[in-house]
Amino acid sequence: MRLMKATQFASIFATALLLAACASTPETAGDAASTGTETATTAAAPGSREDFQINVGDRVFFDYDSYEISPDARGQLEKQAAWLQTYPETTVAIEGHCDERGTREYNLALGERRASAVKNYLVALGVDPNRVQTISYGKERPEVLGSDETAWSKNRRGVTVVN
Repeated sequence: MRLMKATQFASIFATALLLAACASTPETAGDAASTGTETATTAAAPGSREDFQINVGDRVFFDYDSYEISPDARGQLEKQAAWLQTYPETTVAIEGHCDERGTREYNLALGERRASAVKNYLVALGVDPNRVQTISYGKERPEVLGSDETAWSKNRRGVTVVN
């Protein structure tokens, strides 16, 4: 009798362990970092600023002293235009940025030309111009600090910000 109870207890215990091992809970950011697995902790809401940044990309880059839309930038702006057409009530602001070289006034003007070039390209792709505002920050808001080409190339940008 005793052996039978011990066997039943062992079976119940083993079943409980198996069930516990099979149970899963969502990982948090801390869990993913500590276990080395990569999981998304939250999904961006469709049509949100986060959705735009994560799934489309919010920036294009420019060559030195230029506001010409490069082939890479064209591809990125085509994705942005498609997203904006999917969410027709969404408005955006295009920020024009420059690297640290040049005067404040020159860079504000260049940043405005960059922002306008991005807006004009989006409008040419079918985005309503009333949904797009532009602003220039010149060299006042660098993305990367530093005085070398690596930093400068990241600071010469146009950023589309979902309002």
